[in-house]
Amino acid sequence: MKFIGIDLGWRSGESGLCCLQADGDRLELLAVNRRLSLEDIFLWLDHWVAPDQGAMVAVDAPTLIPNQTGTRLPDRLTHQYFGKYDAGCYPANLGRPFAERTIAVGLELEARGFDHAPTIAPQVPGRYQIEVFPHPAMVHLFRLERIIKYKKGTLAHKKMALAYLQTCLRTHLSRLTPTLDITHPLIQCLWRSPLDLKGKDLKALEDQLDSLMCAYIGAYWWYWGEERNQVLGDRRSGYIVVPHARP
Repeated sequence: MKFIGIDLGWRSGESGLCCLQADGDRLELLAVNRRLSLEDIFLWLDHWVAPDQGAMVAVDAPTLIPNQTGTRLPDRLTHQYFGKYDAGCYPANLGRPFAERTIAVGLELEARGFDHAPTIAPQVPGRYQIEVFPHPAMVHLFRLERIIKYKKGTLAHKKMALAYLQTCLRTHLSRLTPTLDITHPLIQCLWRSPLDLKGKDLKALEDQLDSLMCAYIGAYWWYWGEERNQVLGDRRSGYIVVPHARP
């Protein structure tokens, strides 16, 4: 199985892309990149996942939006369960300017045979897609009291926060099951110091780290299913897969 993480640019800007491959309980990074257009995103996906190959695609974006106005059920539930961690997500409805783009991603994935998987039998090969939201996943998997605020604030603050995110990714994902191989030569590009970066290079690192987290959530859902994950919402109302809090 392969696990694809897409940190989607909802309206504009490049999207972070990550491909992990499972070897038993271990995950190896095969590729990490960024792409701007939806066409280029799917060309990249088709390169790494053959038409007859099993994969889980985890997208950080609302790919199912049934409501014309207001807020989706899964969005409300993130605020209910994770608001105290500052991990409530942005509300989505069909009137939002990003809706056409994010829904198009889900439909294009379905056209390629990636079925929505708000329920799943663990470790069964197939072609699946899910919506994920990294912030509450990080809170639970990294045992945080608050989200890591690496997207807002001064440049110095964002650099320090990204460095802390890297530490959390290396420390925790290398100890969980499935286990991320943090020593593989290819993954070293994700551990470059944000303190030495600025502008587009800093944003590129942020997008790629987010895509790695998305891919890992997809792998965690496929490996454990509902035993160690919760699903906010459902296929009809939209849903977000979030790992359970670690004991």
